[in-house]
Amino acid sequence: MGRIRTGILGATGTVGQRLIALLEHHPQFTVTALAASDRSEGKRYAEACSWRLPGEMPGAVRPLVVQAPRPPLDCDVVLSSLPSDIAGPIELDFARAGYPVISNSASHRMDEHVPLLLPEANPEHLALLDCDAGSRGRGFIVTNPNCSTIMIALTLAPLAARFGVEAVVVTTMQALSGAGYPGVASLDITDNVLPFIPNEEEKIARETRKILGHWNGTRIEPAPFSVSAQCHRVNVMDGHLAAVRVKLGRSAELPELEDAFTSFRGLPQELRLHSAPEHPIVIRAEPDRPQPRLDRDAGGGMSVTVGRVARDEVLGHRFVALSHNTIRGAAGAAILNAELLVARGYVPIER
Repeated sequence: MGRIRTGILGATGTVGQRLIALLEHHPQFTVTALAASDRSEGKRYAEACSWRLPGEMPGAVRPLVVQAPRPPLDCDVVLSSLPSDIAGPIELDFARAGYPVISNSASHRMDEHVPLLLPEANPEHLALLDCDAGSRGRGFIVTNPNCSTIMIALTLAPLAARFGVEAVVVTTMQALSGAGYPGVASLDITDNVLPFIPNEEEKIARETRKILGHWNGTRIEPAPFSVSAQCHRVNVMDGHLAAVRVKLGRSAELPELEDAFTSFRGLPQELRLHSAPEHPIVIRAEPDRPQPRLDRDAGGGMSVTVGRVARDEVLGHRFVALSHNTIRGAAGAAILNAELLVARGYVPIER
């Protein structure tokens, strides 16, 4: 079986580069088309892109000519890492032209007929594709969540399933790479913490409730619990950290919470998808873990690390979660979504 021809929108950006790196040796997907802004259009990728990841730019993409982000592209599926301010209409154009679009952008995450997919937590939400015009063999959009929402929703999923969740309070400490390149000015972040990231707190609240919401056969009913978030930018290159306090639907002992985390598996693990980590959630028992520098690469960057599981005097329980924001939180999440769509027959191998 041939590999699926893949186009990347926003190919020169931070997440676009991460997509290319993760797909270099992927057994199912091969990059055949790259698209970016006007200033890159018509150039070979090696000329258009200032490679910012460790190691060399993959040789296979160096000679590809960067195209405009509009159909047609020589590919079977589109992975989009376009900026949210331009992604919306462009992704719609590709979907209407018959392309499956897997998006890392925020533009369509809350659209009623678009799955906001976290494969271990809500694969049943793919049923939205069968209710709307987009379906097997036709164009559609599937999005992955915000980089912080992913680790929060993934850690809440086993708790919601086993105990129920009534309220969540989250404080995030988010890495610099989450702001893209060139990102935050060095004089703003050196010797400093920025206690505001535009739209981030709202994204966490509404996206978490959609992901953990109930598919009623026609639409997604948002989860009924409340989510309160405060977000901060910190001087760390990669790895978002979240201090989470949660009120459960029933009483639970700490070993029960730890077992819920460590035993959690989802459809990606059952299907043995290429990018799926063996353990979606990894528990650290040390009192000073997780830490970004030590734990962000767990599971190849696709596992969320949880530590400091404890009782909380206000909401009942608390823990700290960490994930690699450009792998599990962005490019890796989109690729895992693409793998699940292939496994479920939504992405054709040939156009």
